[in-house]
Amino acid sequence: MFWISLLAAGVTYAQSARELVERGMDRFVRGEIAASVKDFDQAARLEPAAAPQLWQRGIALYYLDRFEEGRRQFESHRAVNPNDVENAAWWYLCMARLGKREEARNKLLPVDPDDRVPMMQIYALYSGHGSEKDVLQAMNAGIPSAQEKRFRTFYGYFYLSLYWETEGNAAKAREQIRKAVHTNIGGYMWEVARIHLEHLEQMLKRR
Repeated sequence: MFWISLLAAGVTYAQSARELVERGMDRFVRGEIAASVKDFDQAARLEPAAAPQLWQRGIALYYLDRFEEGRRQFESHRAVNPNDVENAAWWYLCMARLGKREEARNKLLPVDPDDRVPMMQIYALYSGHGSEKDVLQAMNAGIPSAQEKRFRTFYGYFYLSLYWETEGNAAKAREQIRKAVHTNIGGYMWEVARIHLEHLEQMLKRR
């Protein structure tokens, strides 16, 4: 799962490859996205068997507009992490950027049940069988702990924002990713959201 720490998820990496992945993640967070991909690529060359683990590489490729490579990375990641809605979502995003949104919706990478709320509702939305309302209702259902509520809020609004951006609604996407970043949960995916907000703000300024 995307919010599991690298050390927990990547125990198979050789130390040198692990160091490259960690450096690549640090570079991504600093906005050095092209350099981060070079680190991820080098790590994959050193440990080819670990290459499918590198979902971080897929996300970085997305921000370099290398969507076909990103699509392939997320497809390979499914082999080692089959129950992660986030992986399917990023695959969808790459496909949408390739002009294949309807194909992505109809052929969204299958996932086993993902018990994180509201990820299954996000999956239904991306596959064309759910709605934003379903996601929001799941985010607010029950009486979650304060920490669980923050996680639900972050991931719900983050993936809603990405979805609406591919639908061409940049204003709504900006509104929702601002809410995601405002949760300030920390961690790598929060950094991804922060960077995405920066990219979106820059895009809207150029219009």
